[in-house]
Amino acid sequence: MLCQHIFFICLFSSEEEGVLQVRPVKCENWFLPCFCKMMSSEHLTCGWLQQLLLVLVKLCFTFAGPLRPLIGTECTAKSPASYILVFTGHWSPQAFPKQYPLFRPPAQWSKLIAVSHNRHFRLWEEGAPASAGVQSFAELGVTVELMKTAKEARKKRVVGAMYRTAGIPNGIGHSSTEMLIHPRSSLLSLMVKVIPSPDWFVGVDSLNLCEGNQWKQEVTVDLHPYDAGTDSGFTFSSPNFPTSPPENITKITSQFPNHPANSFYYPRLKDLPPIASIRITRQSRSRDHQTAMSNHILPNSISPRRFSATPLDCEVSLWSSWGLCLGPCSKGGVRHRTRYILLRPANAGTPCPELEEQAECVPHSCMQLQ
Repeated sequence: MLCQHIFFICLFSSEEEGVLQVRPVKCENWFLPCFCKMMSSEHLTCGWLQQLLLVLVKLCFTFAGPLRPLIGTECTAKSPASYILVFTGHWSPQAFPKQYPLFRPPAQWSKLIAVSHNRHFRLWEEGAPASAGVQSFAELGVTVELMKTAKEARKKRVVGAMYRTAGIPNGIGHSSTEMLIHPRSSLLSLMVKVIPSPDWFVGVDSLNLCEGNQWKQEVTVDLHPYDAGTDSGFTFSSPNFPTSPPENITKITSQFPNHPANSFYYPRLKDLPPIASIRITRQSRSRDHQTAMSNHILPNSISPRRFSATPLDCEVSLWSSWGLCLGPCSKGGVRHRTRYILLRPANAGTPCPELEEQAECVPHSCMQLQ
């Protein structure tokens, strides 16, 4: 932008103080080094400087666009805060009965990857393309590229720390880690891969744990599945089918993608139930009161949240072609056609219709029995 390269030299008379006021003016993501407001034009050293100043300031505000204040994004707390992050999976056959993975592999969660950072870093972002690290993690559960990116950003002081938890071998379960969050990196982003899946994950993008100069005491977030946009598989066990060109990261809902084959397609539901959640609780920094719950699967003493069972309607194939007519050609013969069950109903869903149908013969499709 024009104003990124403008530096004003504000000249004023030494005979009277306060003739010119120098104020920083924020335009989008830059700062005008000085804004000179003339109290009395006769005190400017050069008349042409006054005119040049006015022209440049007008151009600045013309091209800068609307101002976007950074209210709420900067943390002014005086000290870091200690937190415990608990991830809970709610992926059950009752809440998500359609194509629920029972083996090879069964429903489970990958390790959790979390990063504390400031507003100049994004681990992932809905509506944006997946980075190479996000793609590798969402498709394969490999963390190498993600951690490499975070470590490089840490050298630039835009990332504070990186955390991870153990994976969970079931759809329902808990894992946790301790975190020390500093004011300069008060935002938290995390990802957990849905296993098995083409490129689906749950996560949080830039959750701010600080409000002004105060740390939040507890935060709970329900998590829903996202599609990384790098694989076009529709079901949990779909084979590798790269999306070309890659698409942006999108949220998966009960009706998007709008295809009956999709494992999360539940047209009777307005919203999917949460497939997972996180709870972030601030802890005392005293060693005597610190709860030791780092990087392990929590015992079942923590009761999982209960959700109402999701009804799953029966799905059947199209009718087959009519078979040949059996019986007398003129009268009394019958022909048959069949269909088969694609998806059995569950949780009081619509039952399956008849799978076989018969009708009277027509002369041209008659077959005499010997």
